[in-house]
Amino acid sequence: MSLGGGGNQRLQELAEQIEALEEQQEAVEAEINSLQAEKREIDEAIDAIDDLETESTVQVPLGGGAYARAEIADIEEIVVELGGGYAAERDSEGAVHTLESKQETLDERIEDLRSTIAEIETESEQLEQEAQQAQAQQLQQMQQQQQQQPDE
Repeated sequence: MSLGGGGNQRLQELAEQIEALEEQQEAVEAEINSLQAEKREIDEAIDAIDDLETESTVQVPLGGGAYARAEIADIEEIVVELGGGYAAERDSEGAVHTLESKQETLDERIEDLRSTIAEIETESEQLEQEAQQAQAQQLQQMQQQQQQQPDE
Protein backbone atom coordinates (compact mmCIF):
# COMPACT_ATOMS: atom_id res chain seq x y z
CA MET A 1 0.00 0.00 0.00
CA SER A 2 2.30 2.69 -1.28
CA LEU A 3 1.43 6.36 -1.42
CA GLY A 4 4.01 6.79 -4.15
CA GLY A 5 3.29 9.82 -6.33
CA GLY A 6 -0.21 10.04 -4.85
CA GLY A 7 1.27 10.95 -1.47
CA ASN A 8 3.36 13.68 -3.04
CA GLN A 9 0.33 14.92 -4.93
CA ARG A 10 -1.73 15.08 -1.72
CA LEU A 11 1.05 17.00 0.03
CA GLN A 12 1.18 19.41 -2.91
CA GLU A 13 -2.60 19.91 -2.75
CA LEU A 14 -2.42 20.58 0.99
CA ALA A 15 0.43 23.06 0.51
CA GLU A 16 -1.59 24.89 -2.16
CA GLN A 17 -4.66 25.02 0.08
CA ILE A 18 -2.60 26.34 2.98
CA GLU A 19 -1.04 28.98 0.72
CA ALA A 20 -4.49 30.04 -0.53
CA LEU A 21 -5.70 30.37 3.06
CA GLU A 22 -2.64 32.49 3.94
CA GLU A 23 -3.39 34.78 0.99
CA GLN A 24 -7.02 35.02 2.04
CA GLN A 25 -5.96 35.86 5.60
CA GLU A 26 -3.62 38.58 4.35
CA ALA A 27 -6.46 40.10 2.31
CA VAL A 28 -8.78 40.08 5.32
CA GLU A 29 -6.07 41.64 7.51
CA ALA A 30 -5.54 44.36 4.87
CA GLU A 31 -9.28 45.08 4.92
CA ILE A 32 -9.20 45.33 8.72
CA ASN A 33 -6.29 47.78 8.50
CA SER A 34 -8.23 49.85 5.97
CA LEU A 35 -11.31 49.93 8.19
CA GLN A 36 -9.19 50.91 11.21
CA ALA A 37 -7.68 53.76 9.18
CA GLU A 38 -11.21 54.89 8.29
CA LYS A 39 -12.12 54.80 11.99
CA ARG A 40 -9.09 56.99 12.80
CA GLU A 41 -10.21 59.50 10.16
CA ILE A 42 -13.67 59.56 11.75
CA ASP A 43 -12.06 60.14 15.17
CA GLU A 44 -10.15 63.08 13.70
CA ALA A 45 -13.36 64.48 12.18
CA ILE A 46 -15.20 64.18 15.51
CA ASP A 47 -12.32 65.90 17.30
CA ALA A 48 -12.33 68.67 14.70
CA ILE A 49 -16.09 69.17 15.07
CA ASP A 50 -15.69 69.35 18.85
CA ASP A 51 -12.71 71.73 18.70
CA LEU A 52 -13.58 74.05 15.81
CA GLU A 53 -15.51 77.24 16.27
CA THR A 54 -17.21 79.56 13.85
CA GLU A 55 -14.62 81.81 12.16
CA SER A 56 -11.80 79.29 12.76
CA THR A 57 -9.28 79.06 9.94
CA VAL A 58 -8.69 75.61 8.47
CA GLN A 59 -6.86 73.95 5.58
CA VAL A 60 -9.33 72.50 3.08
CA PRO A 61 -8.05 69.68 0.86
CA LEU A 62 -8.56 70.43 -2.84
CA GLY A 63 -7.15 67.11 -4.05
CA GLY A 64 -3.77 66.09 -5.38
CA GLY A 65 -2.10 67.18 -2.14
CA ALA A 66 -3.22 70.82 -2.55
CA TYR A 67 -4.95 72.75 0.25
CA ALA A 68 -6.64 76.13 0.53
CA ARG A 69 -6.94 78.19 3.67
CA ALA A 70 -10.58 78.82 4.55
CA GLU A 71 -12.61 80.32 7.36
CA ILE A 72 -15.43 78.34 8.96
CA ALA A 73 -18.57 80.39 8.36
CA ASP A 74 -20.79 78.28 10.62
CA ILE A 75 -19.71 75.13 12.47
CA GLU A 76 -23.37 74.26 12.93
CA GLU A 77 -23.69 73.43 9.22
CA ILE A 78 -21.72 70.25 8.54
CA VAL A 79 -22.20 68.02 5.52
CA VAL A 80 -21.69 64.35 6.40
CA GLU A 81 -21.47 61.43 3.99
CA LEU A 82 -24.21 58.92 4.68
CA GLY A 83 -22.97 56.24 2.30
CA GLY A 84 -24.03 55.12 -1.13
CA GLY A 85 -22.98 58.46 -2.58
CA TYR A 86 -25.39 60.41 -0.38
CA ALA A 87 -24.61 63.19 2.07
CA ALA A 88 -26.72 65.33 4.38
CA GLU A 89 -26.31 68.57 6.23
CA ARG A 90 -26.30 68.16 10.00
CA ASP A 91 -25.73 70.37 12.99
CA SER A 92 -22.53 69.56 14.89
CA GLU A 93 -24.30 67.21 17.33
CA GLY A 94 -26.05 65.39 14.47
CA ALA A 95 -22.79 65.15 12.54
CA VAL A 96 -21.00 63.61 15.51
CA HIS A 97 -23.88 61.18 15.99
CA THR A 98 -23.76 60.16 12.31
CA LEU A 99 -19.99 59.67 12.49
CA GLU A 100 -20.26 57.60 15.67
CA SER A 101 -22.87 55.41 13.97
CA LYS A 102 -20.44 54.88 11.09
CA GLN A 103 -17.78 53.85 13.62
CA GLU A 104 -20.14 51.33 15.19
CA THR A 105 -20.80 49.84 11.75
CA LEU A 106 -17.04 49.67 11.13
CA ASP A 107 -16.51 48.00 14.52
CA GLU A 108 -19.09 45.35 13.63
CA ARG A 109 -17.42 44.73 10.27
CA ILE A 110 -13.99 44.48 11.92
CA GLU A 111 -15.36 41.93 14.41
CA ASP A 112 -16.85 39.90 11.54
CA LEU A 113 -13.49 39.97 9.76
CA ARG A 114 -11.65 38.90 12.92
CA SER A 115 -14.02 35.94 13.17
CA THR A 116 -13.21 35.12 9.56
CA ILE A 117 -9.49 35.21 10.39
CA ALA A 118 -10.06 32.84 13.32
CA GLU A 119 -11.89 30.44 10.99
CA ILE A 120 -9.09 30.66 8.42
CA GLU A 121 -6.47 29.99 11.11
CA THR A 122 -8.41 26.94 12.35
CA GLU A 123 -8.75 25.56 8.83
CA SER A 124 -5.08 26.23 8.13
CA GLU A 125 -4.01 24.44 11.31
CA GLN A 126 -6.14 21.42 10.35
CA LEU A 127 -4.57 21.31 6.90
CA GLU A 128 -1.08 21.62 8.38
CA GLN A 129 -1.80 18.70 10.73
CA GLU A 130 -3.11 16.66 7.81
CA ALA A 131 0.03 17.48 5.83
CA GLN A 132 2.25 16.44 8.73
CA GLN A 133 0.37 13.16 9.05
CA ALA A 134 0.62 12.50 5.31
CA GLN A 135 4.31 13.32 5.37
CA ALA A 136 4.89 11.01 8.35
CA GLN A 137 2.97 8.23 6.60
CA GLN A 138 4.98 8.70 3.44
CA LEU A 139 8.25 8.59 5.41
CA GLN A 140 7.14 5.46 7.25
CA GLN A 141 6.28 3.74 3.97
CA MET A 142 9.64 4.70 2.47
CA GLN A 143 11.41 3.23 5.50
CA GLN A 144 9.39 0.02 5.18
CA GLN A 145 10.28 -0.22 1.50
CA GLN A 146 13.98 0.27 2.28
CA GLN A 147 13.85 -2.45 4.93
CA GLN A 148 12.24 -4.86 2.48
CA GLN A 149 14.76 -4.27 -0.33
CA PRO A 150 17.72 -6.20 1.22
CA ASP A 151 15.44 -9.24 1.65
CA GLU A 152 14.75 -9.39 -2.09
